[in-house]
Amino acid sequence: MQTTTENKYMQPFTLLGKVSLNILGEAGAMCIFLFDSILHVFSSLGIIRKTVKELYFIGVRSITVISLIGLFTGMVIGLQTYYALSKFGSEGFLGAAVALSLVRELGPVLTAIMLTGRAGSSMTAEIGVMRISEQIDALVLMDINPMNYLVSPKLVASIISFPILTALFDLIGIVGGYISGVALLGGNSGVYFHRVHSSLSWVDISAGFYKSLVFAIIVCTICCFQGYFTHHRKDGKGAEGVSQATTTAVVMSCVMVLIADYVMTSLLF
Repeated sequence: MQTTTENKYMQPFTLLGKVSLNILGEAGAMCIFLFDSILHVFSSLGIIRKTVKELYFIGVRSITVISLIGLFTGMVIGLQTYYALSKFGSEGFLGAAVALSLVRELGPVLTAIMLTGRAGSSMTAEIGVMRISEQIDALVLMDINPMNYLVSPKLVASIISFPILTALFDLIGIVGGYISGVALLGGNSGVYFHRVHSSLSWVDISAGFYKSLVFAIIVCTICCFQGYFTHHRKDGKGAEGVSQATTTAVVMSCVMVLIADYVMTSLLF
């Protein structure tokens, strides 16, 4: 009877231990996966052609959605910040508030989350379908390394695309803040851009780019990893496994982006 009672009280700790070990195991496997994909970046010159193709898919085809989200994000920030500052007679600081909010935080984070939904999910689905249809096994039989052929080009393209799209998001967001705060609400145009210029330092700009680079690695690694090991999933096989892997990849990427954002903000500022 005593043993049964002890087991009952130990069950939460046992469950916590299993979950912790699973998380650590998954994190370790992803780190090895990332290290392997980095090694294969320099394995052949053929990666350049595939990287250019991935740059078009991840970067160029995301310009429209990033521009649209950046514009309306800037307009919302400009609108809300203007009303808040007007209560204290500090409307002149609108440009600084919009610029710092976008460059430090919202630009890198929202760009990463939008690219996770648009490009990251496609990475997982593409690699997952190739896995369940045994195309990856066929690559191995033809002596073509799947990491070099599938994952490394996506990693390089992500590292290039994320910072550029983040800069585009920031720029259009500042224009959106101008539209709502100056053009619509009557703020001073010269003061707005003066505050944008004077409030931003290289530390703010570089920190935003560092974040975007880290987010690129996180998103690409998680999405490619989930697709590559779709056949190992316990919650579904075949098409169901691919759908579950895609959902897991998007959710996990968004959560890790937010966690990494907090950690990097604590370290950089």
